Amino acid sequence: MKAKVTWQDGIAFLGESESGHKVLLDGENPGKAPSPMEMVLMSVASCSAVDVVSILEKARQTVHDVIVEVEADRAETVPRVFTAIHLNFVVKGVDVAEKHVERAVKLSADKYCSVAKMLEASVKLSHSFEIHAS
Repeated sequence: MKAKVTWQDGIAFLGESESGHKVLLDGENPGKAPSPMEMVLMSVASCSAVDVVSILEKARQTVHDVIVEVEADRAETVPRVFTAIHLNFVVKGVDVAEKHVERAVKLSADKYCSVAKMLEASVKLSHSFEIHAS
């Protein structure tokens, strides 16, 4: 896997994946685009969401929406690494069983989400979920 970033202006960069997808990143606060640290949060959330949706579909759950709300704590001093990340999965659907959502979130956290597995060596990761009828 390969990627590159190209300086745009200020401290903004255009990232491009090997597959040709592009995303703007900005180190300013606030900037023109997400910061690299915000992208890490969105990466762990989307990685886990992919797993949860896939597992719930295989369990034949009628899911209409999955939202992952992410909160993180950072160290006070440089480097301001994440010290804790909490992911709350909001699952909307019809008659979605709690046991299936709990299992999907656990499998993602413990086995499948490569971003979470990479982060867990240095960050305290926690998870919760809610189910809403839609």
